[in-house]
Amino acid sequence: MKNAIEALGVPHTEIGRIEVNAGSATPDRIVREGDRIEVFPWPEVGAAPADMPLHFVADAHLGALARFLRMLGFDTVHDNRIADAEIRRLAYHDRRIVLTRDRELLKCREIFVGRYVRALDPALQLEEVVARFGLADHANPFTLCLRCNFALAAVEKVDVLARLPETVARTHERFHRCGGCGRIYWKGSHYARMGAALERILHAPLDP
Repeated sequence: MKNAIEALGVPHTEIGRIEVNAGSATPDRIVREGDRIEVFPWPEVGAAPADMPLHFVADAHLGALARFLRMLGFDTVHDNRIADAEIRRLAYHDRRIVLTRDRELLKCREIFVGRYVRALDPALQLEEVVARFGLADHANPFTLCLRCNFALAAVEKVDVLARLPETVARTHERFHRCGGCGRIYWKGSHYARMGAALERILHAPLDP
């Protein structure tokens, strides 16, 4: 079944349920002459399988989406030079959900769960992925570095004072530092803008 459906251009990750002769079937079923086959898509609003961690890998074309997901607190691997072979490896060994605009990539057997991202605008892409995998209830915004995907940790102002712009040092007291690249974060005007965008997508207020 899997090969027959994918030959029509539909990756197995986009398949919801399959019915053969009015009964349920799996993608491993052998196609027989005379079978009446119906294939239904994954619902646009749902959740990832219960045994699948909400960790992602985004292909080279989805950098802005990857940053948005990190902004929501979801571990998301992305690199502008990432190869398909590495995406398949991460999907198989780390059980990551693959996000891509390449249907052929999603046909690979190493990929258990994935999404062919339909929208072109990054904000709409995020809305699409949040709805598809039921992410709203699992979001933990502003806890990951947008640059390198490492966790952020609170840091004393005195420990980063030498690295702060003068106006920031004068007007802010709470700071976080990335455990990977060392980048410093604070709640400036950019935080308010990003927070407002995320609230619209999550349909819920963020913690102050």
